[in-house]
Amino acid sequence: MKLILKQDVLGLGYKDDVVEVRNGYGRNYLIPQGKAILATESALKVLAEDMRQRAHKLAKAKAQAEAVAASLQGVSLVIETKVSKSGTIYGSVTNIQVANALAEKGHNIDRKIIALKGVIKEVGKYVATVHLHKEVQVEIPFEVISDEPAPVEEAPVVEEAAPAEEAAPVAEAQAEEAQAEEAAPAE
Repeated sequence: MKLILKQDVLGLGYKDDVVEVRNGYGRNYLIPQGKAILATESALKVLAEDMRQRAHKLAKAKAQAEAVAASLQGVSLVIETKVSKSGTIYGSVTNIQVANALAEKGHNIDRKIIALKGVIKEVGKYVATVHLHKEVQVEIPFEVISDEPAPVEEAPVVEEAAPAEEAAPVAEAQAEEAQAEEAAPAE
């Protein structure tokens, strides 16, 4: 089934793209949700005319996306989360946490245009992709760390042994005291 997208659909295409999808997906989800219309001959002619008239607006939108991409270059994030002793995260890190971390750095990015590869359930380094425009994407590296400080291992306390010269007189004195106590008459 050929459809014309009326809005961006992550993983499928962008607004005004002509896409081929399965009949059920188009009929039961995209068309009822208002995300697409059927790509009939007349709809394609209307789309071509609209694209011609909006060419300068599209160029402006792309320039804005490139400006945002330039501001995001070199940004790296650190996301703190609760972690078990084995290094596994309680829950998972999603695009919401990445969007919040970007907001803390002064970049207001919609969470819906942030894509993560797979499910993040362990501490480590990852990459998030921000889809700003059809042709403009930015990869943002981030690291997931524990929100608790690492336990500091204390060095074992080692008592210094007395030098052999000092140990011998002390041992002799203790032995003499023990003999004196044994020899003393019990009263």
